[in-house]
Amino acid sequence: MIVLLFFLLLFLLWLSAGHLWKKPKPSEETEMKNLDVNIIPNLQQHVSFYRALNSQEKRAFEEEVHEFLHKVKIVPVDTELTDLDKVLVAASAVIPLFAFREWFYQNITVVEIYKDAFNEDFQTQGTNRRILGMVGGGVMNGRMSLSQKALRIGFSNETDKRNTAIHEFAHLLDMTDGAADGIPTMLLDKHMTLPWLEFIREEIERIRQDKSDLDDYGGTNEAEFFAVAAEYFFERPELMKLKNPKLYELLVIAFRREPALDRDDKGDEPGRNEMCWCGSGKKYKKCHGNI
Repeated sequence: MIVLLFFLLLFLLWLSAGHLWKKPKPSEETEMKNLDVNIIPNLQQHVSFYRALNSQEKRAFEEEVHEFLHKVKIVPVDTELTDLDKVLVAASAVIPLFAFREWFYQNITVVEIYKDAFNEDFQTQGTNRRILGMVGGGVMNGRMSLSQKALRIGFSNETDKRNTAIHEFAHLLDMTDGAADGIPTMLLDKHMTLPWLEFIREEIERIRQDKSDLDDYGGTNEAEFFAVAAEYFFERPELMKLKNPKLYELLVIAFRREPALDRDDKGDEPGRNEMCWCGSGKKYKKCHGNI
């Protein structure tokens, strides 16, 4: 009996030394903790909407991003997913709804990230790969598909009017009443519905006559007009206010936010001698304040 216990003890010591146990993979909980740590640096470095907020609003934005990342699964398809990709998807969801803190997307559970454009059969090889983002009913119910390349370009290029992810989340807002008709009833009071619809039809005609500053794709139909207008509104609010003031004012009413004023305020940046927000341990003037 003593000999048996002795050999059992040796066996357990052998196990504890790692001869049979494989190093455990990071758990989802650990991965989420690592992601949470990277939320603020990624937002500050890559999301201009967030940078323009004051300190209190930034905390609220961070909380909304955190909530989205814990509620919605973001999965890669034939690519590698980074923390930045996840934060950019969440930021794209939060931006249009930021003035409505009590609301959340009830029509999305999974966001699929493809390396680049895909076709209608979600193939990433071959011809006719022109789709950068897709959301809808049927097989897409509860799902969104995004191009990783387009997602990143949407936030890295601040001189255009495009942001594919914001475009697709605008579609989700439009569809909350059951119809993709360009009329986001959850954003517009009833008395605004008719003026909005009249304006959409007039502006679509201007797009088709090449007399509008909106992207041509906005002339496809009312649903695409709203999504194109939304991404333009949040990407280049100052330009929209200058070039299309009526549309800008209507969207200010709908989204209850005036991003052009936010950009003027520039938000709260650290003082030159304060520690940088990125966690580098350097002063702001010697880190991101020197970029």
